[in-house]
Amino acid sequence: MKKSVFSSLCAILVFFGGSFVSCGQKKNKPAATGNLQVQNPELAKLNRVLSSMSERAKNVIPNGNPEEFLADLHRVLESRKNFSSEDLSPFYLIDKNHTVGADYEPKNLVHLEKNDLFAINKNNLSLRPESFEALKVLAQAAKNDGITLTVSSTYRSYEYQKNLFAYWVKVDGLEEAERESAREGTSQHQLGMALDFAPVDDAFADTVPGQWVYKNAAKYGWSLSFPHGYEDITGYRWESWHFRYIGVEACEFQKKWFGDVQQFMMEFLDAWEDKL
Repeated sequence: MKKSVFSSLCAILVFFGGSFVSCGQKKNKPAATGNLQVQNPELAKLNRVLSSMSERAKNVIPNGNPEEFLADLHRVLESRKNFSSEDLSPFYLIDKNHTVGADYEPKNLVHLEKNDLFAINKNNLSLRPESFEALKVLAQAAKNDGITLTVSSTYRSYEYQKNLFAYWVKVDGLEEAERESAREGTSQHQLGMALDFAPVDDAFADTVPGQWVYKNAAKYGWSLSFPHGYEDITGYRWESWHFRYIGVEACEFQKKWFGDVQQFMMEFLDAWEDKL
């Protein structure tokens, strides 16, 4: 079994000699970590941020060189220049505990029209410009493999999401609705960076387009938001059809250091920015 950065019996991460060390591992005097942190103050910050994360998040992070981790992190942060600085960060943490207001709408939303690259099954679809361009690249790659993707849902306003959640409460009851639909202000769709492929159903995972997307989406910067087996982390059951555009660098960072779980990486990035 691959060793974790963290020991499940110890909540505090220590650094030694340029590599992550689990608390249970034996090394020389801990004082050496102080010298390392003096050389690079970001290591102390990395220690604080990683140590503040949930035990489940800690357990998926592999042993590795902290300097390599920081280099990868800075590539992700640098990739923000590819997104509009006039809008929310592409790594904005939004979930059941982190929200946006009723008045938030992404700037310069692009309306999706019928086209030769991908299909749409609704007329009111729109995305932030960055995710729209990324969708075209993804769809072209799928097309090159003989697959046509169908987009079913994109940007949703606060009010739209409020009504949608209320609808699912009526249909399925509150408990089930909480597992499958976001309350207003908590949906990735309001960011204009997420989309649902059709069919919006578990069956999507078994379709040829679904299997292609699952295998290839990250190559083009699209990340599966709600993976199987992480409902206790994301707050939502598995949604094989729901992807968020975060860029190639972030997708690589997510896979390499966070067990390919978007929520863990977003929580880390949010905490990193909060501890400047």
